[in-house]
Amino acid sequence: MLTTLAVLFVFTVVVVIHELGHLLVCRWVGVRVEKFAVGFGKEIFGFDWKQIRWSFCILPLGGYVKPAGEDPEEHTGAPDEFFAQPWYSRAAIALAGPIMNYGLAFGCFFWILFYWGQPQPSHAPIIGEVISGFPAQAAGFQKGDQIVAINGRPVLNWEEAADEIHKNPEKAIDMRYRRKIGSSETESIVALVPKKDPQKHVGLIGISPMIDMKPLQFKEAWSGSYHQCILLSALTLKYLGEALQKSILQRKKPELELAGPIGIVTVIANVVKEGMQAMVSLIALISLNLGLFNLFPIPLLDGGHVFLYLLEGLWRKPLSRVVIRTANIIGATFLIAIFIFATTQDITRLQSNFFK
Repeated sequence: MLTTLAVLFVFTVVVVIHELGHLLVCRWVGVRVEKFAVGFGKEIFGFDWKQIRWSFCILPLGGYVKPAGEDPEEHTGAPDEFFAQPWYSRAAIALAGPIMNYGLAFGCFFWILFYWGQPQPSHAPIIGEVISGFPAQAAGFQKGDQIVAINGRPVLNWEEAADEIHKNPEKAIDMRYRRKIGSSETESIVALVPKKDPQKHVGLIGISPMIDMKPLQFKEAWSGSYHQCILLSALTLKYLGEALQKSILQRKKPELELAGPIGIVTVIANVVKEGMQAMVSLIALISLNLGLFNLFPIPLLDGGHVFLYLLEGLWRKPLSRVVIRTANIIGATFLIAIFIFATTQDITRLQSNFFK
């Protein structure tokens, strides 16, 4: 039940914020909005306010906004209709959705950095993670164990522990550690031999420190949120560009890892178990990627609408209905292909996890 509510909440928040952007700019440029819907399908309940029908529908996944005269076939020539506006006003309406998604992502990142903080390694000599296949795992170390001494030398912080381990590659060392069991504590000594790092030639036993969260000041959190949005967008574009370039050069189908609806639901189901911070971070990532994807110049997406409106502005005359209809068919075909491709990958991942 909690997972279902989390899925509905994430999808609804991200999409409704997107549609709210379209609504606000419609009002700003003088376009009459007939309906703002939360969800799809038959209306469960609704009300009229500010000459808009606010509707809550039976399928609570996302939502949509309906400006008057949005369909060229329905355009009557009234001055408050969508297609009565100049091309740049329509482009602003289309861009508002992705911009609002970026605003939501920015707000979520800011909340994380300002309220919870930025992750950084702890200085305390307490094990945060034990890596499989290394001596620490074989010796029985667990997350939360506190390193007290190495070779009889007291350890006061993580740096001292790491230094002692690094100095003894392939040499036996004695480690005293303290472990909490309920309300009591026990101390033990274990002997192990650090592996030698082939590159840095230091000893490694396969442990990492605990992670502390350091809340940032307002200005630092603001700057960090901005750079996070830019960095994640750049990494996504780089990944897509490299995958497409590789497929063109090698004449193979793109080796893309995409998540469709099934994959996103699976991710949300896993994240909801990790707490509020992980959920806010996921909302930020989904919102940012939705905003970025909608900026692509693909017909039916906001970026595709902007591209067509720019052509209209360059040619200084409205595009014909045939051109618009053809572009929409191409865009719909492309989006359906992406949906099928992503869903196929989701199913393949589920099958591989099931048979592991």
